[in-house]
Amino acid sequence: MRWTLRPATANDLEDLVELRAVAMRPDLERLGRYDDHRVRQRLRDAYAPEHTRIIEVDGEFAGSISMRPAKDRQWLEHFYLAPHHQGRGVGSAVLRAVLDEAGGATVALNVLQGSPARKLYERHGFVTEAEDPVDVFMVRKFL
Repeated sequence: MRWTLRPATANDLEDLVELRAVAMRPDLERLGRYDDHRVRQRLRDAYAPEHTRIIEVDGEFAGSISMRPAKDRQWLEHFYLAPHHQGRGVGSAVLRAVLDEAGGATVALNVLQGSPARKLYERHGFVTEAEDPVDVFMVRKFL
């Protein structure tokens, strides 16, 4: 299994929209917040290909990850991995590579309450900064 990152394009949007719906459905349903239209439209409204990279595994589309610059931090967003690639080390490897590229920048993200992805972020040095009934806001300061 070989993974790579490539720059996203406008043509990647609909594949990402569908992947987001599949990847987030279990957590959103558990929280009573799954809406078939909204889960897709939120990515359509926020998509910034200039900050997004496509994850390919063995040459095939497998997911995405975005790093959006902000005033005092970078925001890690839209990190989705196709379910059949989860649990195989791809997510950890991609996250490690993107954090290395961020250098000394503070990186922030939010993850849904109860999501198994939270453990991945904690293993990579993220700590809880704040939380509400739906989201956990995490930050990783330069280590």
